[in-house]
Amino acid sequence: MKILVTGGAGYKGIKLTTRLLEEGYKVTVVDNFMYGYEPIMFLAENKNLEIVKQDIRYGIENLSKFDVIFHLAGISGFPACAANPSSAELINVRATQLLVDELSKDQILINPSTTSMYGKKGVTCHEETEVAPVSTYAITKYEAEKIVQDRENSVSLRFATVFGVAPKMRLDLMVNDFAYKAVNEGAVVLFDSFAKRTFIHIDDTVNSYLFVLKNFEQMKGQVYNAGAKHLNYSKKDIANIIHTHIDYDIIDSKLSDKDLRNFIVSFDKLEKAGFIPQKTVETGVEELLKLYSFFEYYSHFKTI
Repeated sequence: MKILVTGGAGYKGIKLTTRLLEEGYKVTVVDNFMYGYEPIMFLAENKNLEIVKQDIRYGIENLSKFDVIFHLAGISGFPACAANPSSAELINVRATQLLVDELSKDQILINPSTTSMYGKKGVTCHEETEVAPVSTYAITKYEAEKIVQDRENSVSLRFATVFGVAPKMRLDLMVNDFAYKAVNEGAVVLFDSFAKRTFIHIDDTVNSYLFVLKNFEQMKGQVYNAGAKHLNYSKKDIANIIHTHIDYDIIDSKLSDKDLRNFIVSFDKLEKAGFIPQKTVETGVEELLKLYSFFEYYSHFKTI
């Protein structure tokens, strides 16, 4: 089975590519490498890996040779999409349409979507819940999801907010960001600290991708919320979990969050299919604090 991972040099992409190679698949990574080649260099010598530098806005060469496409390429998160709305539309939506238009009906497409599209409903959200995206990121991801699901041989996973350590780190994700600020700034400012979101460890996102691949016939044509009910937390909850490991100031601001999301997500559908994430926020926080503490020590050491 030949597999393509678009955005394979990104935060989730490298971890997914690593697992696919470990399981013996032949993998091609397509990425524009805007953040450099270093995070993926440790995989370069693998004989089952091909690395291609390409911008998905202009299509993907030899797309027909792949049996499975994991379409991870895109501009992710509220800050990046808000800063580059035109690029978010071009990459998240139009490039996805271009990809889908080139696929045959037999090719498998697995698409990462987002629970961000549920917005600020303040209620438990199922896959059938009417979406209410409040950011450019959520809007473009919902548009891309509709394009993907218009073809039969596709599955979209609406991921909870991801956290955890990877070769290509993201600091804009809530748990990652709070842990970083706790270590490096000694304080975290909470906007709308009551707001509830749901979370998933990066290793469990990779596990969910593999689960869909191995159970595709039963899951195709559907959308699944990807996370776990034991990972629904408020911002204040996350800050307090970090506080059990490191002493820092938690500042409750009266200002509102520009990216207000407040919802509890039901993951019953994915659980009934047979997948439940295993890693906890506590585990991820411990990993992040270890990483950031090393960074802080190393930065200090270099100045001596």
